Amino acid sequence: MTTRSTELLRVAHARPGVTRAEAARLLGVGTGAATEIVARLVQASLLAEAPAAPSGSRGRPTMQLVPHPSGPLVLAAAITHEAWRIDVVELGGNTLTSVGGLHDGGGWDAVAAAVTAAVGELLTAYGDRLRAMGVSVPGTVSPELRLDASTSGWHDADLTALWAGPVFVAGNDATLAAAAETARGAALGATVALHLRIEGGLGGAVVDHGKVLVGARGAGGEFGHMPFGDPSIDCPCGARGCWGTAVDGTALARLLGRPAPPDPVTYARRVIAADSPAERAAVRQVAAALGRGIAGLVNGLDADLVTLGGIGVDLLAAAPAELDAAYRAGLMSVHRASPPPVRPAALGDDGPIAGAGEEAWSRLLPGLA
Repeated sequence: MTTRSTELLRVAHARPGVTRAEAARLLGVGTGAATEIVARLVQASLLAEAPAAPSGSRGRPTMQLVPHPSGPLVLAAAITHEAWRIDVVELGGNTLTSVGGLHDGGGWDAVAAAVTAAVGELLTAYGDRLRAMGVSVPGTVSPELRLDASTSGWHDADLTALWAGPVFVAGNDATLAAAAETARGAALGATVALHLRIEGGLGGAVVDHGKVLVGARGAGGEFGHMPFGDPSIDCPCGARGCWGTAVDGTALARLLGRPAPPDPVTYARRVIAADSPAERAAVRQVAAALGRGIAGLVNGLDADLVTLGGIGVDLLAAAPAELDAAYRAGLMSVHRASPPPVRPAALGDDGPIAGAGEEAWSRLLPGLA
């Protein structure tokens, strides 16, 4: 195969249903060359062609490029503080199968055992069509693919044990969600996009001209550990006053005089959906804390768009006035006339797993063609 073959596969992945003629234009090649490349990819069981939806015009039906029915697949997994899920994803991002389960937030070994068992069952079902795996996790991932998730108590966990295949990638959930929002979601076309995701804490990422900034050690985007919170509050990371402790489920519980919940995401959503005066006041206070922190990051990063994932979406919907007022009040005057919009992530809770799938395909494609 050739570099052009890889480029065409990337086009077919990024633009599901693209026609051969459109692919030729995007690659800057003639239709004859495109026809030859497509034929080679069909022969290699990487692509197929299918009739596009009827347009109503006369003539031969337009053919679109689609995944080959026996072509390669990747596994995309998302492990959160409360649950895990694995999708089987074909070229173009479509999910064929999804499995998952809850966990009690206990030791990493039990979570890893459940995920590994599910991977084994999927390998039995799909065989050698499964070529790669991407995993999203709620913590920092070292270059050696070791996980540190302080909120869950998972330290130095070996992520490579989840997959024995040759192509394996893993990353922080917010980082992968940011990449997915840039590729297929609300941040498509943004110059500098800031993504923030609140689960059991707060994480995020900056995407600069389409490139996620991961930092020298892969720990970039730990915005939840910036000192934007109450300096009297201890964070599981070892610092005090972390922003994440002011905006997640533990913050809501603390404001309501309740113990820290074992299920911070589910708990936060219950409180946000409730309508008692005390709960509404707590939600407004947490939304304001989120808005203030966003302003600080916009001032420092000069982002032109902010997307929110996890319970950040719920806070934006439940207390938009409080979040927006705190956000605007914290902005430098240079940003205040036209504040970068703050939007819910288009991919919602699927952002991290979509990002894991995108990263797995990105690593796999060059080796296919």
